[in-house]
Amino acid sequence: MTGIDIVLLVAIFVILLILIGLAIAETGLNRISHVKAQAMVENDDRRTTRTLAGLVEHPERFINPLLVTVTVLQQAQAFLTTIFAGRVFGPWGVVGAFVISVVVFFVLAEAMPKTWAVLHAERAALATARPMAALIAFPPLRLVSKGLIGLTNVLLPGKGLKQGPFVSEQELLGIVEAAAEDEVIEHEERELIESIIEFGDMVAREVMVPRPDMVSVDGSATVTAAMDLATEHGFSRLPVMDGDDVIGVAHIKELIASERSGGGTNLVSTLVRQVQFVPENKPLSDLMRGMQSDATHLAIVADEYGDIAGLVTLEDCLEELVGEIVDEYDTEEASTTQLADGDHLVDGGVLVNDINDLLDADLPDDDWDTVGGLVFGTLGRVAEVNDAVEVDGVRFTVVALDGRRIRRVRVHQLPVAASTGDDDDS
Repeated sequence: MTGIDIVLLVAIFVILLILIGLAIAETGLNRISHVKAQAMVENDDRRTTRTLAGLVEHPERFINPLLVTVTVLQQAQAFLTTIFAGRVFGPWGVVGAFVISVVVFFVLAEAMPKTWAVLHAERAALATARPMAALIAFPPLRLVSKGLIGLTNVLLPGKGLKQGPFVSEQELLGIVEAAAEDEVIEHEERELIESIIEFGDMVAREVMVPRPDMVSVDGSATVTAAMDLATEHGFSRLPVMDGDDVIGVAHIKELIASERSGGGTNLVSTLVRQVQFVPENKPLSDLMRGMQSDATHLAIVADEYGDIAGLVTLEDCLEELVGEIVDEYDTEEASTTQLADGDHLVDGGVLVNDINDLLDADLPDDDWDTVGGLVFGTLGRVAEVNDAVEVDGVRFTVVALDGRRIRRVRVHQLPVAASTGDDDDS
């Protein structure tokens, strides 16, 4: 080999080392979240740790220059390897060098460093933070990177390319599930994160107490009667009705104060407070923020015709985030009970989404929200006890009715072989 061949070989080896370092940097920095980096700074306020926190806070600043550098070096390596092989081994040597180059650079500059960085994310990120900061501060590289991104935005215009990549809701749920499986987060933390994500898609209709289940008092009732009703059911607030309309809400504290001061025979309508009316499709997140800002705990839900559809409380909203909140006055039977044979006995007001989570099923919920609505809509008529329908491999059997309303349903998941795949009435 001549002196030029040795220079080419040394250059290829140097490029290999740089690509190994860049692979470690790419994986290590991407594995460190902004929150984790800030926690590292609080525990160890060194210059390297602060540099790392600055990088992960704005990942778009290092990702693009890093990828440009990797691409340039990979092309340079392939070019130099071809020249070296042609000079030393001839035309057939180029073919052999190509195969060897792919294998060597994939194993040494991709698989091995990235695997090590995944296993030692903190060490990898700290070791490469300052070199990466110096790399992205190199003016020519920054200009080239911005120019290429600008060209990309011209060819594929859109806000997404300018603002950076976005993670879809399903991808985020997948990340949370993977973190729980790897024991990075606790099972309870996973459930809370999933509840927060799903909370943004929920509307008031899905969590409201429906009109037939509302406990209310007529405006012509006495304060004593209203207080007795609130005490019987363990409620601190009661909607006050005038016929089919809600005229306000009565608070148990004011009822007690009025009754003790001798006003027990007064009409409860004299103590009503103004109540908030919301449409049934109001996003639950907006509703809860509104309740917090207005210092209200109860709102009346109205349908598209203005009729009373139900009521929703601040507690109902919170329960969608943290799970069921039970106090000493909650004596209702469980909404979902597993039977000895594996079936489930559920309340007709249980959400279809909850049954999907319970059975890992994919029951439709576009035309209804609850199990009772699903059975009623599939039957196409008023249900009777022992009526049954099959929907997507799940059999629903009506167990109890309250007038025309489906009160309790037995849910049986059919074996895969027994599922017909169609909606059938029995």
